[in-house]
Amino acid sequence: MSSSPFPDCKLIRPAVPYDGKQGFTYLEGISRQSVGANALCMMLLTIPPGGRAKPHLHEAHETAIFILSGEAEAYYGARLEHSVVTRAGDMFYIPAGIPHFAVNRSATEPCSAVIARTDPNEQESVVLLPELEGLVE
Repeated sequence: MSSSPFPDCKLIRPAVPYDGKQGFTYLEGISRQSVGANALCMMLLTIPPGGRAKPHLHEAHETAIFILSGEAEAYYGARLEHSVVTRAGDMFYIPAGIPHFAVNRSATEPCSAVIARTDPNEQESVVLLPELEGLVE
């Protein structure tokens, strides 16, 4: 037992994939489950060529995305009426409660990103929005 009043730092080497409700496979990273985080999670995502998420939002949790490689188009807004293309080196912020989804329009190149959220349980606040499916081709 440690006599230090501070919690231990923990190293994660992402290797365990899991399927998110959004329709993508993520690599486990920092979360309540993996390290006991209280206010954030961070994971790695690779969107395969042609990959597309399901429209969703995160209740009461913000999202920050850093694009490592490739590019993805993100749609957002009440009716997914806005879009932005994110490329390697870009950072993208999504406020809590905003409907959104991403698509990799490349037929050959994956898009890899680091995703951080203010939800330590990562998937807990994901709300799928099937009523928004089909609004964007």
